[in-house]
Amino acid sequence: MPQHLAQALRRLVESELAGLQAISEEAAGRPGQNGGWSRKEELGHLIDSAANNHQRFVRAALASEFRGPGYAQDEWVKLHGYREARWATLTGFWRQYNLLLARVIERIADEQLATPCVIGDSQAVTLGFLIEDYLLHVQHHLDHILGRERMTEYPGAALGV
Repeated sequence: MPQHLAQALRRLVESELAGLQAISEEAAGRPGQNGGWSRKEELGHLIDSAANNHQRFVRAALASEFRGPGYAQDEWVKLHGYREARWATLTGFWRQYNLLLARVIERIADEQLATPCVIGDSQAVTLGFLIEDYLLHVQHHLDHILGRERMTEYPGAALGV
């Protein structure tokens, strides 16, 4: 079972939570540069990503292959109205959802990590890749939200997963 991936997600969440909580409500709601997402919206995007990947991880862990849709991230963020949500609510929900995902990940059988997964019209990748890429995707956005100069790259960015 992919204990190391579950532990990595837990460590990521717990190590970055204090930095997120230190951001003021006002700063979290400010629009991003050039009309981009506010920090609230970007963290909301990570909540949406958790929701989409939750389905992918569970379905792929229980089947011989997974085929599922991509998602229209800008439309999801807009529909959820994250900019108007309370920052403390978003950070708490983001933490709890990812801890739930860690529980799912640690229960996936090792052999299921090779399950082929197709997201939208992208190339097939393995469930193991999706999980690892999810962790990198989360770190990438947290690096941005927390204003780090160096941002983590993630392979799935090119695939749209």
